[in-house]
Amino acid sequence: MVLVAKIFEVREPLELGVIARKLKDFGEEEPYEREGKREKLTMEILDLKLEGDSLVGIFSRDFMLSRYYKRGLVETLVTEEVPFKIKRSKGRTFLVVLAPSKARGVKKLLTDYVANKLSEILFIKTGAIVETKITHETLKNLHESNPRATKLIWFDEVDIPNVGKLALAGSALADTKLYRDYLEHSKIWYAVFEVQKRGLVVGITRNCVVTLFSRIEQREFVDYVLDEVLPLIS
Repeated sequence: MVLVAKIFEVREPLELGVIARKLKDFGEEEPYEREGKREKLTMEILDLKLEGDSLVGIFSRDFMLSRYYKRGLVETLVTEEVPFKIKRSKGRTFLVVLAPSKARGVKKLLTDYVANKLSEILFIKTGAIVETKITHETLKNLHESNPRATKLIWFDEVDIPNVGKLALAGSALADTKLYRDYLEHSKIWYAVFEVQKRGLVVGITRNCVVTLFSRIEQREFVDYVLDEVLPLIS
């Protein structure tokens, strides 16, 4: 199963103990009516726990999922649970939101939704929790430090007219001239590579979306993100 995580930063200063208290008390209900029956869509924080310099929990949200069945739409009540971890690191506070890929499109959208909702809960506004960035130069150095480990590179910000994105994969990655030509006209947006010391294949974007293509436990994936990806953030 592919695992996806996105890293955000909590820009407003707030102690983990205070964050825990505010999130523990959170809960919302929204009335919803279908076929003459009244339902309640709930939103809450579950399994909240302090672990040293980290706070872990699950963001739970109900919503109605519409599916096409026998030429009609059928609505199903669904609960989406999104694990998250808030960690202090070198004077900064990071939020890692996980998105296991069972319903991948919905869950990837939920990472941004969770970040904005936690910002509202903690600071009564959005914008206090923001996206993080990894620079083009950092991804470039990551690839060039071990080109044989790289599986795929996507480039964006292409200055060639009518070209939106460029990609290198497979044997093309060993073509130094082609790689240099692409660098002259674009920036690295996404790189997929093998983390040889851990035996993992991961993809990382400049806006800190990390995709795992190997089979490991969720906790191991979080450890990798915290240990290896956080230090790359500008």
